[in-house]
Amino acid sequence: MIYDTAIAIVGPTAAGKSDVAMCVAQRMGGEIISADSMQVYVGMDIGTAKPARTDRAAVRHHLLDVCLPDDPMSVARYCELAKAAYEDIRKRGKVAIIAGGTGLYIDAATRGFLFPEAEADEGLRKNLYARAEAEGAAALHKELEEVDVEAALRIHPNDARRIVRALEVYVRSGRPISELQRQDSQNSGIPARFYGLRTERAALVRRIEARVDRMMDDGLLDEVGRLVEQGYGNSKVAMQAIGYKELLAYIEGKSSLEEAVDRIKAETRKYAKRQMTWFKRYEDITWYDSMEQDADTIAGLIEADFTGHEDERGS
Repeated sequence: MIYDTAIAIVGPTAAGKSDVAMCVAQRMGGEIISADSMQVYVGMDIGTAKPARTDRAAVRHHLLDVCLPDDPMSVARYCELAKAAYEDIRKRGKVAIIAGGTGLYIDAATRGFLFPEAEADEGLRKNLYARAEAEGAAALHKELEEVDVEAALRIHPNDARRIVRALEVYVRSGRPISELQRQDSQNSGIPARFYGLRTERAALVRRIEARVDRMMDDGLLDEVGRLVEQGYGNSKVAMQAIGYKELLAYIEGKSSLEEAVDRIKAETRKYAKRQMTWFKRYEDITWYDSMEQDADTIAGLIEADFTGHEDERGS
């Protein structure tokens, strides 16, 4: 069987995405495409919660350890690698499972990435979202109909995120997003069904704090020390990752170890909140509470839902 649609498992850090992805992959004979902006770096294992070697031996993982810590990974490059991995998995008759919490990577890989050469216009985007909030997404959808009928027909009037993106593309380029997508099919996104993991905030905070403590016990400080010895202490991307920059400050004598660990926990909590804000914009996610159900139970529900939709598509 050829799976034309990928499974995307998203949510905040420490919600259990990796465990669920492993269970889904083992149930369905699938392979996992990492959607974590820091797991791409060689030598950054403990602080990025990279899958264990045993898991990687049991299930094939893609987009782990693809560049050195001083070789920045761009969104465009990530999309290129993710799509190549998806096509490879698909051609071999397996299901691709995109799992991770880097919303920008997931968004670009599955929705399409059109402007690798340009920075996002944050001011324009903020203004469009403010208008969607004040006037309603349907009002912006009507504007989209006037400049890109094809895109408007594909996008639901309540899907503010995709409407904003289509209008942003039109304003920035002067051309409809549908036209650009037809012109360069390589930039079209990986088709995917979305499943999200979340839990009550206090429970997630407990998970985050326990996870950071476990990382420290597993040798995160030594890992950061090795990266510094290898000359990566000045990396403007990799060493700015949560867990690395705080321990780097400790190594440089700018904080105590206790202060560094407390900052890691605080920054991780903030990051988890930003992740949930990002994914809440998606209107096509089926959510599961990872505290109420274990990973294998959730994986079974995902498998049933996904195969049901695939059967409908094939009928």
